[in-house]
Amino acid sequence: MLFNSFNFILFFILVTIIYYILPHKARIWMLLIASYYFYMCWKPTLIVLIVFLTFVNYCASWLIYKAHEKRKKKSILIVCLIINFGLLFIFKYFNFAVDSIYSVLGLLGLHYNVPEFDIILPMGISFYTFQAAAYTIDVYREDVKPVKNYVVFSLFITFFPQLVAGPIERSKNLIKQFYKKHRFYMENVLAGLEIMLWGYFKKVVIADRIAVAVNTVFNNCEYYSGLYLVIAMILFTFQIYCDFSGYSDIAKGSARVLGFDLMTNFDRPFMSKSIKEFWRRWHISLSTWFLDYVYIPLGGNRCSRIKKYRNLFITFLVSGMWHGASWTFIIWGALHGVFQIIGDMTRGIRERISHALHFDVGFFGFVSAVCSILITFMLVAVAFVFFRANTIQDAFYIFSHMFWDFRKWITPQYLYEVFTNFGLNIFELKISAFAIIVLIVAEILGGKHINETLKKWGFVPEVLFYSFILIFILTAGVFYNAGEFIYFQF
Repeated sequence: MLFNSFNFILFFILVTIIYYILPHKARIWMLLIASYYFYMCWKPTLIVLIVFLTFVNYCASWLIYKAHEKRKKKSILIVCLIINFGLLFIFKYFNFAVDSIYSVLGLLGLHYNVPEFDIILPMGISFYTFQAAAYTIDVYREDVKPVKNYVVFSLFITFFPQLVAGPIERSKNLIKQFYKKHRFYMENVLAGLEIMLWGYFKKVVIADRIAVAVNTVFNNCEYYSGLYLVIAMILFTFQIYCDFSGYSDIAKGSARVLGFDLMTNFDRPFMSKSIKEFWRRWHISLSTWFLDYVYIPLGGNRCSRIKKYRNLFITFLVSGMWHGASWTFIIWGALHGVFQIIGDMTRGIRERISHALHFDVGFFGFVSAVCSILITFMLVAVAFVFFRANTIQDAFYIFSHMFWDFRKWITPQYLYEVFTNFGLNIFELKISAFAIIVLIVAEILGGKHINETLKKWGFVPEVLFYSFILIFILTAGVFYNAGEFIYFQF
């Protein structure tokens, strides 16, 4: 069941009505049943996996809590994590590992028949596995106490707004909210609908439309060169942001309608002045997960500089692997690790040069900030080529042919040819460009939470803005062939 479908709209309306009609004690059961139904709409049998992981982590958390010896606690945690990540490996990485081993052996002149395994990748398995694992680790660290109510814990793992693509919630934030008696407040409902509306604008107006142009080029990259590849790279950067942050907004908004507050998963990442800042603003729930459960346990930055860079690189390498069972994702993660290391190594000299040339104040400070934002955006876009490319060979083809025909880029005939061969007509390109401009202006003026900023501006600007967004969605949204969210595959 896709968020951008009529079925979800109907489902969500019914869930909201029933939720507020039922007494508090019955609401948890209703939400759990609704969440199970929501997930089963893809493939009913895969609900067994979520139920099993829920049971394992619930039992493990209590066994850890009741154990008196540190060694025993650690043993239980290790077994639990092996089960969690073992299942993730089987469903997501097994075939990739087998193919990789086969390729390596082939280079050594060794060959054997690789058995074919038709393994279905469960929707959102990386998200709910990480959420469950984080909870059990937190219990082991004594940061939280295990949940007594099994239904509440089950709902924490399967809460339908964020089940399939996050944000990856922490137990400290979400579980306590299930115990609260949420009354019907029109303010919450309207705020939630506004957040959802902004998410739908990103998804159906921007992401799903420019996806046509992106897919046209990336899926047939050998037929394109020059400006085609550059534009496709930039468009994909906007597509994935609008697609994923759009999902997060719809998830956050639908939860707010029901009285729940999910964490903010994106904070205007394209306003970042460095890659380090980008990762504080992009997919925040995953970034903080890797910070708390990978980077810091490895030693973080409380060690020598060499070990710090090792920890950074490993963390981003694992982040790349989390995104998909492909070498393209691993290279993407490694690139961001390299960007982080280079950024940290050169930070001191860059700051001294900026200060000496007065690039950190006044007009020059503004120009310097804009340049930093543009450079960061381009680094992110370049890395995203590996993220989107179907193969490593495709990615290298794109980079090697990106600046072909450079002299033609300013000729009207070439520009017209480029913009009319993306799979979109001129009107659709204008709509896409205008929508992206609206997005950028709204994020610059609206701050971290555009709905909260509009409330401060007054009732009239708020109504006018969301009326405009609603009309834009209804008249320019892509509904005829609603696409899945990109992060559903993770």
